[in-house]
Amino acid sequence: MIREFHNINLSRRNSFGVDQTAHRLIEFDSEEDLRQIFGNGAPSRWMVLSGGNNILFTRDYEGLLLTPVAHQIRIREDRGEEVIVKVDAGVEWDDLVEWAVAHDLWGVENLSLIPGKAGAAPVQNIGAYGAEASQVIRRVRVFLTDACRMVEIEAEKCHFGYRESIFKHELRGRAIITSIEIALHRTPTPHLDYGDVRREVESRGGETLRNIRDAICAIRHSKLPDPATTGNAGSFFKNPIVSAERAEELKREFPDMPVYPTPVEGQVKLAAGWLIDQTGLKGCHEGRVGIHHRQALVLINLGGATGGEVIRFAHSVQEKVKARFGIAIDTEVNII
Repeated sequence: MIREFHNINLSRRNSFGVDQTAHRLIEFDSEEDLRQIFGNGAPSRWMVLSGGNNILFTRDYEGLLLTPVAHQIRIREDRGEEVIVKVDAGVEWDDLVEWAVAHDLWGVENLSLIPGKAGAAPVQNIGAYGAEASQVIRRVRVFLTDACRMVEIEAEKCHFGYRESIFKHELRGRAIITSIEIALHRTPTPHLDYGDVRREVESRGGETLRNIRDAICAIRHSKLPDPATTGNAGSFFKNPIVSAERAEELKREFPDMPVYPTPVEGQVKLAAGWLIDQTGLKGCHEGRVGIHHRQALVLINLGGATGGEVIRFAHSVQEKVKARFGIAIDTEVNII
């Protein structure tokens, strides 16, 4: 069913809470709805606005926003050890994690409390605490707007990388995700060697699914602001990837600098939050924009900030990190 809105205020539809307007917004819940919308040709300008958790509007949107609202989770195939689950694009990601934990299925527990919808997970290849969505996604069902038809894209063709996918590049502006299929498992596979996860899990009594989820939720609550009370888009910056040689050079000058492995030989990941913190920026603010006092990766709207103000502040942070470490940190948030 299609629900259409015109000249709609977006302040409640983006987690930064910026006050911008969209010329037109359609909520859809079926593939047939998309065929109806695109059957006579694609609108001149359109994009998907899912949960609004990884986006920053810097101006009014003079086009069509599409919001998926179908929200079913269902088991497609039970293979005993492995369970294939189909998840509609409009499902809240954390509702999916809770569903998996309640069904004693392993694979997404480390991704607890990540805001946003399931349909957005493969676009950004969301990740946290040593896990990424690409580790469980098996295929993605999409509507191709230029051909006006549905296709299923296997995970190996999604070009997943660190906060990267085919949906941010080759299929950007051409595909709308309607559902994903993920593979979960009944055999316990805890991954606790990231940050404070192991300590938090042990304090709750050991390596159960529920304890891991509760531990990660507690860690995130302790470090991250609630968008319902403080406008933010989670991690605003990506952790930079550098050569192992460059990391060694920096470690000689900054011995406490954390370094993490990547799947690519000869490359490592640095912690952008640590780099920002070392510049003395954690907790600082300029006007109506600031950095959260417990997590340097998170920019916050202190009340009434515009997207332009957030971008100017972000550029200032990037410049100061580059001046101190010679490292460029990129934005993770989708800027419109």
